[in-house]
Amino acid sequence: MSKKPLKRQTERQPPKAVPKPRYLHIGALADASGRSVHTIRWYETQGLMPGVTRDAGGRRVYDPDHIGWLEFIEQLRQTGMSVAEMKDYAALVTRGRKSLPDRLTMLRAHRLRVKAELSKTRQALKLVESKIDYYDTWLETGERPPEIPRLGKKKF
Repeated sequence: MSKKPLKRQTERQPPKAVPKPRYLHIGALADASGRSVHTIRWYETQGLMPGVTRDAGGRRVYDPDHIGWLEFIEQLRQTGMSVAEMKDYAALVTRGRKSLPDRLTMLRAHRLRVKAELSKTRQALKLVESKIDYYDTWLETGERPPEIPRLGKKKF
């Protein structure tokens, strides 16, 4: 038996740059986006994931841009956009540049709804804060303060 002599490494070579993947499989997309595989599949079956293809083995193949897309549709969901509206938006995206005016119209309308909802939420927060102040005063003084304006006859 002959043994090959071990080569000595006199200089350390810098690690080779790993190219950015051109595509991701669903597990890698889930890891990169913080979404579960189940959620990503649900989004896809609902028509919310444009541009998904399959490789030769039939596995889903995602573009790295899908990471940002998942974040975007999550923000749309959090701001109250319905799944039906998100489907319409995703369908517009698949039409490319010619759908830009329609996408802009959709997002502007959504922005108006979000701003209106924020206004209602701010008003509700003001009422909650005034109620907290009311109770704080009551506890500090030991006496019930005058009624909070706009609460009507009920004493909560």
